[in-house]
Amino acid sequence: MTTPNPVIKLHNTKTRKKSEFTPIDANNVRMYLCGPTVYDRAHLGNARPVVVFDVLYRLLRHCYGADHVTYVRNFTDVDDKINATALARKAAGAAGTLEELVAERTEETIGWYLSDMGKLGALEPGHMPRATQYIRQMVTMIQNLIAKGHAYADGAGHVLFSVKSYENYGQLSGRSVDDMIAGARVEVADNKRDPMDFVLWKPSTEELPGWDSPWGRGRPGWHIECSAMSQELLGATFDIHAGGNDLMFPHHENEIAQSCCANGDDSFARYWLHNEMLQVEGKKMSKSLGNFFTVHDLLDQGIPGEVIRFVFLQTHYRKPMDWTEKKAKEAEATLRKWRALTAGIEPAANAAAAVLDALADDLNTAGAIAEMHKLAAAGDGPGLLASAQLMGLLSEALGDWAATPDLDLSAYATQLLDARETAMQSKDFSQVDRLKAAFVAAGLEVRMSKAGVELVPGPRFDPAKLEGL
Repeated sequence: MTTPNPVIKLHNTKTRKKSEFTPIDANNVRMYLCGPTVYDRAHLGNARPVVVFDVLYRLLRHCYGADHVTYVRNFTDVDDKINATALARKAAGAAGTLEELVAERTEETIGWYLSDMGKLGALEPGHMPRATQYIRQMVTMIQNLIAKGHAYADGAGHVLFSVKSYENYGQLSGRSVDDMIAGARVEVADNKRDPMDFVLWKPSTEELPGWDSPWGRGRPGWHIECSAMSQELLGATFDIHAGGNDLMFPHHENEIAQSCCANGDDSFARYWLHNEMLQVEGKKMSKSLGNFFTVHDLLDQGIPGEVIRFVFLQTHYRKPMDWTEKKAKEAEATLRKWRALTAGIEPAANAAAAVLDALADDLNTAGAIAEMHKLAAAGDGPGLLASAQLMGLLSEALGDWAATPDLDLSAYATQLLDARETAMQSKDFSQVDRLKAAFVAAGLEVRMSKAGVELVPGPRFDPAKLEGL
């Protein structure tokens, strides 16, 4: 017996309310997620939208069929920071032209990104366009905007969008143009007709990457990239546009203005979803506070990608998420229990109805995990496994970290137990403390109770560190 598909309801940032999701075409549900600018490794905050909207992608595939969902996540590979890295490498004596060094950096960074996101269990989208592959479409869209009176060239190689030409500007973020000018750092330049106007095209120097255009050799502004790529791959109007809420203004606001003016109507994306930001131990992540780290940093520390994913999904995507060491340890313990419960069994034909209902209710991953705890408590391994796998958890691909090493630890447990019994008599616990510290340093979790001692290998367990004990 299959579980009927639930009615999906999503909170639309643009309408400020939760409403039933009805795709334009149920045979081709279309979603766009703003991807990274590929100048360095992805930090933990970059990974949150990838993970939470990966769950939405999985839910849509479940409800409409994997062949009926088109998911696009772009790479911004035209950027001053990429150019700066390439220039620094060239100055340091790296071989190749600047263009080749830019391409090398881009390939390197995209490779890192896909590897790191894969270790978090994120499915790769069907389309991962790079901005540099869609320059022609961007130029065409800019020409269209100029022809319709929504953009203007300054005669010096720049083309700017006229914000006042789009009367609904600010609808997404809910702010007036005056409020946006007051609350944001807006670059005032002599070539702007209005302070809020933004760049669609800008000139490039001979040494920097550039493309021929009607306005001279140059490169696109950031905002036009997503508008052109989404239109080319998803059409002028599509279902869902997602991203972090830090992109709401100005990036998404500008995307809407460009696309709607180019299309000649107010359609573009019908549902706008934004995830909240990430904190670390209750504080904003920043290099100055020393709490800034990349996904790769955590993976290198031995924290499994599945654990990172689980911590993310414990918080609703529209709430700020706090990454803590305590949450990571608790997530690891839960996943170990769930993997033990589901070891060697087949998943149920479908995820549990309560889990599906939670996910369908504006992607309530925290609620879905609460329902999965109930399944585990009831001993429903098949239902738990099917539900977890719908959320990208408990898959074979992510399970290597949880494999228990084929090593008999009973002698070490007995050694600690004997040391404890001796200490109870002598009141000198230094040997107990020394052994416990050594076991923890080797990556073992030490569980001591009246019943005895249990040593449980963690993801960072290194048997070599037990030698000599």
